[in-house]
Amino acid sequence: MGRLLRRSFLPTRVGDLCKNFELCAKALEFSLIIVYNKGVFFYGEGGERVAHHRPTQRERNPYPYSDTNKRYFTYDYYLRRTFGGKCAKIPLDIGLSCPNIDGRCGTGGCIYCSGRGSGDFAASPLLSVREQYDLVRAQLSAKWSVERCIAYFQAHTNTYAPLSFLRERFEEALALDGVVGLNVATRADCLEEDVLAYLGELAERTVLTVELGLQTAHDETAKRINRGHTWAQFCAGFEALRRQSDRIGICVHLIFGLPGETDAMMLETVRRVAELRPDQFKIHLLHVLRGTRLGEMYEAGEYAPPERERYIGLVVSALTMLPPDTVVARLTGDGAADDLLAPAWSRRKKSVLNDIDKMLVERDLYQGCALGGEERI
Repeated sequence: MGRLLRRSFLPTRVGDLCKNFELCAKALEFSLIIVYNKGVFFYGEGGERVAHHRPTQRERNPYPYSDTNKRYFTYDYYLRRTFGGKCAKIPLDIGLSCPNIDGRCGTGGCIYCSGRGSGDFAASPLLSVREQYDLVRAQLSAKWSVERCIAYFQAHTNTYAPLSFLRERFEEALALDGVVGLNVATRADCLEEDVLAYLGELAERTVLTVELGLQTAHDETAKRINRGHTWAQFCAGFEALRRQSDRIGICVHLIFGLPGETDAMMLETVRRVAELRPDQFKIHLLHVLRGTRLGEMYEAGEYAPPERERYIGLVVSALTMLPPDTVVARLTGDGAADDLLAPAWSRRKKSVLNDIDKMLVERDLYQGCALGGEERI
């Protein structure tokens, strides 16, 4: 019978593969040697090589929460595990405001926000929830499957209203054809007790994710961008949401490239958020949009966005710091094409994502690998 001569370090997926090869080797009277960097080699009893398998990137991927070559917990992987397939995310705008717009904690809003409050891809707020949903779903159906949909209350702060107003809109969305879950974008300083209780109740009936905009953990930056809340206030809202129900998914949004922030500051924000253990995590590239205060700063030479290579390196570093089981819902973003002033390279989003993957492979990194106590499989 054949024998296993040597087995070097192998990630789980390749390890499983090699078990199958070992069985084949024994059945076919082969000896087997496995070399991680060069592939899997079969040798006969006389020492001659009779077969060779070179592992693909997918097979060599050391990251456990992936069934592709991706070395982080992609949103696509989460959707397929949670809902059994891909889902279309339908942006909705229910005409709300933000507390740093209406005067509660400031006016003018965040310096980078358009007038739509991140809802640039939603339909008109003058339409009902059903009308918006049907319109956007029909538009998306030309490119993607819309059998399963997530109703995404995206524009402005979607808990900044009386509970009766919110309940009516959220329940309308939940009853729509094809809706399998709700995502609610909001701020951690806009979670009143009655709203928290309702969100907890909603989470018992659907897959609910509350998306909390943080952007930065540095209070001096938050003040510079007119955010209107502190890191301490964010943490208080995050913990209140977590205490309300462990069925509520929490997604935290960060922005890389905010004015005055160094690489160390951005990664410090990642470190602090990672310690909170959110369920999901989004990194946005700061887009400079026409008609915003940031746009004025850019045109006056007071702000320059990060270069492409710097941004990719920052994202890769951030991924290594995140808990391995945190869903990475976004690694860059989309600025409204007609209003985007900079950076021009952000228009090639797919290329940026491909180069993030490439850097992870080249440096043999993956999500969570920089955390202490994590064993490579």
